[in-house]
Amino acid sequence: MRFHRHPRLLAPFLLVPLLAGCFASGGGDDSGSGGKDGDGDGARLRVALAFPPAENLSPYGADATLLSRLGVTEGLTALDANGSAAPALAESWRRDGEKTWEFTLRDATFQDGGEVTPAAVAESLAHATDAEPAPAALAGVDLRAEASGDRVVRITTAEPDPVLPLRLSSPSLAILSKGAYGKGSRVDPVGHATGPFELTDVNGATSASLDRFDDYWGGRAQASGIDARFIADGTARTNALRTGELDIAEAVPVAQAASLDEKTRRDTATTRTTSLLLNASSGTFKDAGLRAAARAALDTSVFAKDVYEGYGDPGAGVYGPAVTWAEGKRTAPVGRAAAKKPGDGDTITLATYDNRPELPEVAQVVKQQLEKAGFTVKLTVREYSRLEGDALDGKFDAFVLARNTLLDTGDPVAVLASDYTCDGGFNIAQLCDKDVDRAVADSEKIADTAKRQDAAMAAEARILGSDAVVPLVHQRIITGVADSVQGVILDPYERTLVGTGTRR
Repeated sequence: MRFHRHPRLLAPFLLVPLLAGCFASGGGDDSGSGGKDGDGDGARLRVALAFPPAENLSPYGADATLLSRLGVTEGLTALDANGSAAPALAESWRRDGEKTWEFTLRDATFQDGGEVTPAAVAESLAHATDAEPAPAALAGVDLRAEASGDRVVRITTAEPDPVLPLRLSSPSLAILSKGAYGKGSRVDPVGHATGPFELTDVNGATSASLDRFDDYWGGRAQASGIDARFIADGTARTNALRTGELDIAEAVPVAQAASLDEKTRRDTATTRTTSLLLNASSGTFKDAGLRAAARAALDTSVFAKDVYEGYGDPGAGVYGPAVTWAEGKRTAPVGRAAAKKPGDGDTITLATYDNRPELPEVAQVVKQQLEKAGFTVKLTVREYSRLEGDALDGKFDAFVLARNTLLDTGDPVAVLASDYTCDGGFNIAQLCDKDVDRAVADSEKIADTAKRQDAAMAAEARILGSDAVVPLVHQRIITGVADSVQGVILDPYERTLVGTGTRR
């Protein structure tokens, strides 16, 4: 695999716990799993997900977590209960010098029957490094992988990367067989992954069918398969669970939570923060003084109390209470401009999406508060897949986004690099500030856990000081689980949902 340079900067991961209470996501370690001796004859699971595929189920973008949540894909490593790297397709690893790691593979089989060999793993990682845009876990990273004997993959990075095992746990670096890669950039995971469930049919953005993969290295799943539906409407998901049409419904709206029995709803503290992003490069909010005016106009206390009905905490920063170390290290925002009074011509376009049903209500409250401050606001609400491209292209003045800050990497600096730097690949705020870039770059260089956290908070202070992002609420996610279902994985990182032990 050749070295490949990507323009985005991404901080390395920490090999120490970053999030208290994180679950174990290793394929063979699910609580309640039947293991290799389980009878595996359970009923099919009926699951509703909130987001339909947006990129033809490519593992290199937003769809990567759809695949991992349904138990289709996995990487060389996973996250354990403490947020550290744990074995997955690689059963062990060791460092060989500053720039090279050796990963010893376990005996595993692809869903198309081929063996998971070092050569197959190296080829899969080569496709990931060549993907455009780069997967978040590899942005700014140069690496090459090569087979070394019957069971070992050697991965070499251009610069020392002491946390490579944790990087490889990203859902976007799932290992697929050679058959997944066709001509051009098309990647087809159907029948070519390694997880406990195999995709057999995908009906566009409507539904997908999965069968149990009987040769899964972690033991046969106890459910015989999954019938997945993509239902953007949160009320419809909840109603389908309540009427017995579903076994699991993710992202139950808080307005619907009371309609479920207490034992049916499971709320989980996550690292997801809902924020107002202000376009710092064009339009009204290019003016830092008007961004400051918008931030000052918002009463963030109402979102957790009223919109989220207690299933959240008031916005404090990029990182919320689920990132337990952040509060004690948070410092005051740096470099804020003085607020200006909006003029008659300061009309702004505010956008959000309805896959998470609280967001349109959040946006309505934001609209009212901004209008009270003198802004004229036009609100746009669409389904996420029809909105993301325009948001990334800076076509809106303001955007309400629910973002899991540790989803892509598990590293607190990575979300700052991807979302708030000049070359960030998910920079909806269109922020390009040399002081922010410098603070993030300084954070990326630090491996010591405590010092890295301190640097991340210093960078957060710079970002908050730009007023390009206004944290509104830190969320708890409600998952609807039928009484008959056991073994659902409630994941703060939102990477997994079903595993070998999930059954009814």
